[in-house]
Amino acid sequence: MALTGVLATVGLVAWGCSGGGDAGKERSIHNAAGLSTPSPVSTMSVPVATPTITVTATAKVTMRPSVQARAGDACAPEDVVINLDSKADAYRGKARPQFLVSVVNTGKRPCTFGVGPKELELRVTSGPDRIWSSAHCARGDGSSIRLLKRGIPYAATVTWDRKRSTNGCDGSRSLARPGTYVVAVKPDHQRPRREVFRLSP
Repeated sequence: MALTGVLATVGLVAWGCSGGGDAGKERSIHNAAGLSTPSPVSTMSVPVATPTITVTATAKVTMRPSVQARAGDACAPEDVVINLDSKADAYRGKARPQFLVSVVNTGKRPCTFGVGPKELELRVTSGPDRIWSSAHCARGDGSSIRLLKRGIPYAATVTWDRKRSTNGCDGSRSLARPGTYVVAVKPDHQRPRREVFRLSP
């Protein structure tokens, strides 16, 4: 019995040194071959790409219907051609200067335009001095609206009595002196038309 106990003890020690099973054998084989023991693979969470959302704003434009001009409406400034001419280059003695004003509608439709002294004021100047204005002693309100057909000119002759425009419109106004003068007509939104003339004794 004593011998049997000794043999059992020796067997336990031998089994413990052998590495305790197959796992120990595998590690021993790897170590003997100079290979590293594979590490256990750790489970890692892989990031998932988040989809990008793009919002595009679209502007909604509301188109307003264009208003077309009708026959009888006011003339567009770019459709009106105005000319001014002095009937003579010089006026002698008591001769009164006369100026011819013409207005032509070049638009597609008949239109209305003001041709009175209020709308088409003629001014006679000498340098910076205003000598006379056709609107100064005009009758009524000085307005005259005419219907202009395409290509048919409106023409009017304006006569200056050679007197200076003053506060009154009676016969006491003084006469303009002999010299060189400029007459101009300036309609709204257009460049003025000018003519040069002389008053001689």
